[in-house]
Parts: sequence; structure tokens; C-alpha cells
Amino acid sequence: MKILMMGATGKFAGLVLPQLKKRSLDVTALVRNANKGNEALKNGADDFVIGDIYDPASLKKATKGMDGVFHIIPAFNKEVEAGLNMVKAAEEAGVKKFVFSSVYHPSLSLANHADKRPTEEALYRSGMDYTILQPAMYMQMLQQSWQAAKDSGEIIMPYSKDSKMAYVDFRDLAEAAALAMTDKRLSLGTFELSSPGLYSRVDLAALISENLGKTITAKDLPVDEWAKQVKIPPGELRDGLIAMNKEYNKYGFSGGNAFILETILGHEACTVPQFINDLK
Repeated sequence: MKILMMGATGKFAGLVLPQLKKRSLDVTALVRNANKGNEALKNGADDFVIGDIYDPASLKKATKGMDGVFHIIPAFNKEVEAGLNMVKAAEEAGVKKFVFSSVYHPSLSLANHADKRPTEEALYRSGMDYTILQPAMYMQMLQQSWQAAKDSGEIIMPYSKDSKMAYVDFRDLAEAAALAMTDKRLSLGTFELSSPGLYSRVDLAALISENLGKTITAKDLPVDEWAKQVKIPPGELRDGLIAMNKEYNKYGFSGGNAFILETILGHEACTVPQFINDLK
């Protein structure tokens, strides 16, 4: 089975590649240039093709002869256009299986959530066998908080330290994505993926304190102050991040039900305490 994969050189999405190879799938990485292609080969891809998710002609070439597509869209970056381009190209190329890594709670009005909905809708209408995975916040993002805590004794984010958040280990998401590509039980399914429980930054500080053997303090940085400090130029990304952090400040990121993820995996999902405990 030949798979076209987005994100083969990515920090997070790259974790999907070894899971696909573990199941003896032939993986072609979709990359922006030859340097990225060579990086994908080193990571374990069988081949690469140069293309652009905003260029339908290049996607038409990339999807030709493919049996499956794993797709993930960079947040706050013309997500609707990118998603619809890929679905259309895959459908026209006769791709049989499309696995889309979407987002937890796409019903939220936040741009990085709502902008996934058109791609999901296009898949429902495409006639392809699809699996849509909707992951919570990636635990891998806690590595930066852990390092900051180790260096400064504090974890600071631009939303309330009391906001409760749902997380998922991207390694569990990667395993689910590979299973979706090969296991008919996940055909034509849409699944929210989360580890168990909700964790505030106060909770995280307590877990990191135990991990490091020293007291870590959770602090707030008002989102408007963060917006003044952050070196992100005006535009879709900056506006989206500000809106997202204001949402988190007021409501957190509700969820934390692991039933679906653990049912798919056939084993317990990695928990936030386990993830932090394993950081070194």
C-alpha cells in the first residue's frame, strides 16, 4: 500500500512515519524541497515528492498512484484552502484511504478549529474511505514548559494557571493514524482523541516539581501582555494565537475522556503524569 504523507519531517507529525513503516507501508513524503526530501528519507520514508499544499497542480502529481493519504494542516495558515486542495487531489487520483489529523472539538469557533470543518465535510462527501482523528493538545508541547521550569523554576503561559486542559501524547495519535490506514474497523469514522483527565498549569507545576525534585511555580502572563512581547508579525497566525489563548484563559480546553483513544489503541493511553515523569 503506497501512502502519501504530510509532515514526515515535522517535530510532531514525523512520529507517524515509523508507525506507518512498522506496518510495512510504502511511504512517500510530500515535502517543499529536496533538502526536506532527503531529511524524510533519513527519517525512514521510502521516497519523496516535492509539492505545495496550496498548489493543486503539484498535489495532482503527488497523489498519482497513491493508495492512501495521511494529511495534517499547519495551524493558522490558510487551512481551508490546504485541506480542500488535498481532498480534491486525492479524490481525483483515485486514492482509496484518507486519514486526516484534524483537531479536538472542531465545533469551537476558534479559527484553528473551525477551519478544519470544511476539510472534514469534503471527506464526508468524497466517496473515499476516510478516518478523521481529532486530537487534544499535544503533550509534546509540555517539553518546553518542563525545560523552562528546569531553568527558571516557573511555568508561564498566556492564559490562566487554573484553566483545565485536555492533552494527548502524539505518539498515541501516531499509532492511531497508522491503525486507521490499515484497520477497516476505523473506516468512515470520526474520533476525538484524548488522554484521561484535565490538567491546569498548577497541576503541571506540581507534577514537574516532583519530576525535578524542586518547587516549580505556575504563573500567568496576561494574553495582551504576551501579544506585545511575542515576535510574531501581524496576520492570521498572531490573531489566531491571541484568540486561542483568550479562549483558554476563560474556558480552558474541555475534554479528557480517553475511552475512544484507548479503544482504538487496544491499550491504555499515555497520561500527563506518565509523560512528565519520563522527561529527562
